[in-house]
Amino acid sequence: MVVVPNVRYVTAQDETIWRDLWRSYLTFYETKRDEEVYAETWRRINDPNEQMFSMVAETPEGVVIGIVNFLQHRHFWSCQDYIYLNDLYVCTNARRMGAGKAIIDAVVNHAKDHNCEQVWWFTAEDNLTARKLYDGVATLSPFMKYQI
Repeated sequence: MVVVPNVRYVTAQDETIWRDLWRSYLTFYETKRDEEVYAETWRRINDPNEQMFSMVAETPEGVVIGIVNFLQHRHFWSCQDYIYLNDLYVCTNARRMGAGKAIIDAVVNHAKDHNCEQVWWFTAEDNLTARKLYDGVATLSPFMKYQI
């Protein structure tokens, strides 16, 4: 069954559920962050002078089932900003019901509303469930990520 959730920007009242879902996302990728990172990230998301955003997806009953964190940034190759979709997480019991696509659609709408040229993101090569969704809504880039 496809549930089309409401996707909205986070509010101050969402901090606890945002932290819980972001922690679940980080656990999925077998990583942890210190409390300082949670606090600073939440502060940045809620600072109107920052270009960091977060949204939650909620059922018609108001139950939050997913989050997305994204960054609007400048790019050397364009006069328009880009959107980097940093984290997308849907609760395990709400997957494959339309929440992930609704979240991506909401980020794309943010990009359009802010005259951004593109939305881009990374995912793990072995995250086949997410990649099935991503293959249906975006084009796989030929670029590889390097980091130091």
